[in-house]
Amino acid sequence: MSTEIIKVPDLGDAGDVEVIEIPVAVGQAVAENDSLVVLESDKAAMEIPAPMAGVVKAIAVNLGDPVATGAAILTLETANGGAAAASDESAAAESAAADEPMAETAPTASPEAAPAPAEPIEPVEPPAAAQKASPEPAAPVDPPATTTTQSASQPPPVPSMPSAPGTPPSPPAATAAEAASGANVYAGPAVRKLARELGVDLTRVQGSGAKGRIVKEDVHAFVKTSLREPAGGPMPMAIADIDFSRFGEVEQVKRSKLAKSTAANMHRNWLAVPQVAQFEEADVTELEAFRASLKREAEARGVKLTPLPFLLKACAACLAEFPRFNVSLHSSGEYAIQKKYIHIGVAVATDAGLFVPVVRDVDRKNLWQLAGEVAALSAKARERKLTPEDMQGAGFTISSLGAIGGTGFIPIVNTPEVAILGVARTAVKPVWNGSEFTPRTMLPLTLTYDHKAVNGADGGRFATHLATVLGDIRRLLL
Repeated sequence: MSTEIIKVPDLGDAGDVEVIEIPVAVGQAVAENDSLVVLESDKAAMEIPAPMAGVVKAIAVNLGDPVATGAAILTLETANGGAAAASDESAAAESAAADEPMAETAPTASPEAAPAPAEPIEPVEPPAAAQKASPEPAAPVDPPATTTTQSASQPPPVPSMPSAPGTPPSPPAATAAEAASGANVYAGPAVRKLARELGVDLTRVQGSGAKGRIVKEDVHAFVKTSLREPAGGPMPMAIADIDFSRFGEVEQVKRSKLAKSTAANMHRNWLAVPQVAQFEEADVTELEAFRASLKREAEARGVKLTPLPFLLKACAACLAEFPRFNVSLHSSGEYAIQKKYIHIGVAVATDAGLFVPVVRDVDRKNLWQLAGEVAALSAKARERKLTPEDMQGAGFTISSLGAIGGTGFIPIVNTPEVAILGVARTAVKPVWNGSEFTPRTMLPLTLTYDHKAVNGADGGRFATHLATVLGDIRRLLL
């Protein structure tokens, strides 16, 4: 057994650099090329890999410490003392090739540490004066774009856009070759090796380490997420942050867990579902007259009879008539799961956000039962007392903005459901009856459906049948 002191490699003209991550601890066993510390200059970051396998005996630096060339980083106990003779040169070469592209890789860099370039790059001979002054060249670290050692085939780095205060700096723009090879990412050699073994494109991985650095856990999480996504599913592109404080006073407001969860679900639904919207208007003049005639009976029952129970009953009739709207597609795409029950979700807007409790067995309940259940679920939603069971199992959803306003909107399908109904505000309009225009109360409807499960003809038939049933509620008895 022998003890080796691992030092900061030659940093060139970088001067002092900051320790931004220490992924090891005293007593931890490390393998060759495992990350020991991560250093960051004002231009780039570099990872100092272990030159050999061993056990960490002591750590000489702390997070945020400024260190310079030759400073001790940690003490490593190894079984093979002879392998440490070239530790400084090996660490310098591997760290220079580990992270964001800083210059052409030196000939001494480990092929395991640096990703293979998309196209062969011919080595550039250093000037004769440099050869005499330094017979054993060290790996260059982040030289200026005009340095003579930069390959003529590589374009100068492109500066990144300014980012908002407190956010990680945006990585520089990548060329096509860099993007293909994963060279222009913030990750170390061990992470790159893991990515190559798993076939992961690091340019698509979001880093969770210090200042956006990609760690092994990020690669594993990316693979798990990719396996759950549909084949060929698109990857969302990151949107660069803007420092809005340049234009005036701003405040950074923390988003609630519900808001973030809703946003993630809506984004998933938008990416996963090819959505088609079918527009229709229902003449609800007679329905509204009938509802008004039930006002006294509703008061006697202690129930407020809104248009929603009528919509629930009408949608249940349509789902029974067109059962393919009451399915969910299996993730394999090989078959659909046909639901024999009719449970309908009802979107409820609250001060905390949008909740969708589920009314079960709508087809088996009368208007009074539905009115009471909707009122109870809405109250639970506003009081934040809904249970997970209250919001599970729907085969279809109704989202009504009638009480809020608007002439129409297109709701997003709530997967794994395949359709959703958007209901806007009623309006009295002149309608031609064959001989004259008469005032009629019209209800705007939007049926949005998953085109993977429902074709356009069926979407049109469903919307037309729904308008017909709402226009003459006696059809609910048929």
